[in-house]
Amino acid sequence: MSNELQLQDWPYFKKYQEDNAKLPLLKTGEQRIVFMGDSITEFWSLHCPEFFIGKPYINRGISGQTSPQMLVRFRADVIALKPSIVVLLAGANDLAGNTGPSTLEMITDNIFSMAELAKVHQIKVILCSVLPAYDFDWRPNSFPAEKIIQLNKMIKEYADTNEILYLDYHSALVDERKGLDANFTNDEVHPNKKGYEVMAPLVEKAIDKLISNL
Repeated sequence: MSNELQLQDWPYFKKYQEDNAKLPLLKTGEQRIVFMGDSITEFWSLHCPEFFIGKPYINRGISGQTSPQMLVRFRADVIALKPSIVVLLAGANDLAGNTGPSTLEMITDNIFSMAELAKVHQIKVILCSVLPAYDFDWRPNSFPAEKIIQLNKMIKEYADTNEILYLDYHSALVDERKGLDANFTNDEVHPNKKGYEVMAPLVEKAIDKLISNL
């Protein structure tokens, strides 16, 4: 997105505006699960489209987005879709400074605000750990690995305190450098097909757990 377009639509509402309008009304007893996030969420549909086929999963990831952008579009791209569950994965682009410098507290404030908005609207939340990354290729020498570990600790503590399901992708994908295991990525940041195949059963187990308690 160009800088001019970004100024006009900073949260990028237009990305899913038409798709949201075309979604059918939910019938009684139907479930809808929204995946909210950045490129790691968006590219899941690209690398593993079969994961979404025939399931009530709606992908609302936008590449490059930070948690404040997601918070602004949370009503349009999550609440308005009336899901039973939202799978929330955010924070990596904040650490990269995509929309300016962010402290860990700024990031968690936004993530926790989305979780609380969901709760008000009777939407169950799965709070995902940020995936491991040794460095960001678009922000070289930022070395975020330790900050990611600390951010995930803060997310897990909040989830535990508030009885929210915490999903730990990090432990399943991390290597000895505290980065993303080379088997699961082609660029050290984004999962490849093998990476998503590790993530898929983890999130489906979490979704099944929440659905059984609805």
